[in-house]
Amino acid sequence: MARRRAPPHARKSADRPASRPSREEIVRYLKESPRKVGKRELARAFDLGKADAGWLGATLRELSAEGVIARTSGRRARREAILPSVAVLQVIAVSKDGDVNASPAEWRGDGPAPRIALIPTHSVPAPAVGDRVLARTKVLDDGTIEARPMRLLERGPQEVLGVYQVIGGEGRITPANKRKRDEYRVRGADAAGAKPGDVVVADILDTGRMGLARAKVRERVGGLDDPRTRSLIAIHEHGIPSRFSQDALREADAGYVPELERRNDFRALPFLTIDPADARDFDDAVWAEPDETPDNRGGWHVKVAVADVAHYVRPGSALDREAALRGNSVYFPDRVVPMLPHALSGGMCSLQAGEERACMVATMHVDAEGNVIRHRIERGLMRSSMRLTYERAQEIHDRGGDPTAEKLLAPLWGAFERFMKARERRKPLAIESPELVVRLGSDGRVADVRPRVHLDSMRLIEEYMIAANVAAALTLGASQWPTMYRVHDEPEPERVGALRTFLESLGYKLSAGKRLRPSHFNTVLARAKDTPHEAVVNQMVLRTQAQAIYSPEASQHFGLALRHYLHFTSPIRRYADLLVHRALISALRLGDDGLPAPDAEAFQRIADHISATERRAMMAERDATDRYLAAFLSDKVGAMFAARISGVTSAGLFVTLVETGASALVPMRTIGDERFLLDETHHRLIGERTSLVLQLGDVVEVRLVEATAASGGLLAELISGGRLDRSARCGSARGKGSHWGHRGHGGPPRGKGRRR
Repeated sequence: MARRRAPPHARKSADRPASRPSREEIVRYLKESPRKVGKRELARAFDLGKADAGWLGATLRELSAEGVIARTSGRRARREAILPSVAVLQVIAVSKDGDVNASPAEWRGDGPAPRIALIPTHSVPAPAVGDRVLARTKVLDDGTIEARPMRLLERGPQEVLGVYQVIGGEGRITPANKRKRDEYRVRGADAAGAKPGDVVVADILDTGRMGLARAKVRERVGGLDDPRTRSLIAIHEHGIPSRFSQDALREADAGYVPELERRNDFRALPFLTIDPADARDFDDAVWAEPDETPDNRGGWHVKVAVADVAHYVRPGSALDREAALRGNSVYFPDRVVPMLPHALSGGMCSLQAGEERACMVATMHVDAEGNVIRHRIERGLMRSSMRLTYERAQEIHDRGGDPTAEKLLAPLWGAFERFMKARERRKPLAIESPELVVRLGSDGRVADVRPRVHLDSMRLIEEYMIAANVAAALTLGASQWPTMYRVHDEPEPERVGALRTFLESLGYKLSAGKRLRPSHFNTVLARAKDTPHEAVVNQMVLRTQAQAIYSPEASQHFGLALRHYLHFTSPIRRYADLLVHRALISALRLGDDGLPAPDAEAFQRIADHISATERRAMMAERDATDRYLAAFLSDKVGAMFAARISGVTSAGLFVTLVETGASALVPMRTIGDERFLLDETHHRLIGERTSLVLQLGDVVEVRLVEATAASGGLLAELISGGRLDRSARCGSARGKGSHWGHRGHGGPPRGKGRRR
């Protein structure tokens, strides 16, 4: 094969002294080469001798590290993949002098992503580390790349929340988010006095494409050994506002109980509140009596009183801005981050026993079949006569022991039984989703974890609240006044189809009708009750449902099987309810503190915002609970647990520990010594050699391997479980929705063959 000669610009001439080629010449040679080039070929092309071998290797390594060329298998080099002339770039570093370096946001080249000099322009704001920009790129003669930004696409993360440690004399921050793996290095001057074990917030100085990124400590959140830090991490991580402005605090402190004037007087009615034992605010109180009106024999007269927050939080006020920003209160095991300052949420608005309070009241007449035949919304003053916990209310109803409370509870239970009749006819979704209660000791640490027991007293309050919410929705619907509805759409057909396929693999059939109703799902749930499949069927039916949102457009609530629905009964902790109260005040002319004429576009923005803050609160509460559970389980590493498979992915299994409800990851590499196939359609892993099947809902035994309190992460290894199913061999499961998982290295699951 003929030896390829270097291009003219690379060959030495007789009148040119022997010298090493420049970086530009090497890059140009690689650009013009139609194939990959080895170091030996480069040496021949440029007439380099053995003495130049070390220099050439170092130069190629530099070019590779900079992303200008790629080092491929067989130690051969080639020019790097060419960037498009317009590309999405991510900023990776900004120097003290303002020099900005970036790299492609998505890189599919064989080598490291190239480092690109980003030249600022006046039309685009100065980019920061982590930002994504659309830019025009240009490769210079020396192989370096520069780019000019055209548009800022997305701001990147500017800070990291994590645990500060000192490793090898250098500060390190490990993120407190279990979904983030990158560590950050901290120079001594940037540690701001942080000590090992401190949870800190730090500014990201660069993204560390070449080694660990740098960060500078800005704030100390708390010590990792302080249990209160678990919730503080979630508050910081999810950006939950936790401090009120001075103006808002002053407005809250100035709150007062209004005079009766145009309000109705309900102070003589013996309302009572029934709430969890750890309730921190009391939005609502209930009262009932037999209905004596001639046209409603066997019926009930019911009232639900709700805190009149609109009296204290006026549109456009500092309090209103703070409440709108938060969207809702957020509840953690050790604290609440309230939507309103404590002077209102725990004081003037809270319906405390014996205290006179401003209220909105939904009055309903309920017939013997549970139908609300008449309703009205009023504004008034009330005084709660008694506070009961769910447990105490249930105990008194079942066994007596408190004549005064019995007298108040008896009619409430009578009306509740009628409401349940209507519910049975309506057939709302009957999903049973387990809920954990994390109980803390006096030292702030987890004392125990137990599933919440669902009592009839809880269902009683739920039915009263639903009835009041429907009454408010009907009132506003009739008035055609703008308001904020609670909307829950039907599940998407694709999700229903996937659920139907999964259920069929377990032997259950979901109705194939064009229009599904909640009752169709309930039929499957009832069949699965008290079977080994009960938990997984409930889980999958729940996952199939759409997410409920807030919307200014009236629509159905699929889960409750109601045509229109909204939230009226919790204005202390939900901004949506406050908007509903204001709409009622305006529609019914109950005062001058109602809802200003809303701009439709602005109202939709509010709906989107409070739907997002609701999801944010749910994620923060879940993450804090995960951290408490990880801390609780940290001294149980090595112990065996019964667990249920709650997720199946190519990374491994997610399992829920039966004892605590905590979620742990079982990495694929620990699941035996064979290759596993992921069958996404049936939510299972199938062993290539043994046909061992590990499916969503299966009960297995795991050993806890790691519990990280800072992130809430749990790792476990599979000890025993699964079933052998030759009909589920890998070949039969290939196709759409299936792909290979990683090969395990941990040996076969212990105890396989001796099922427990």
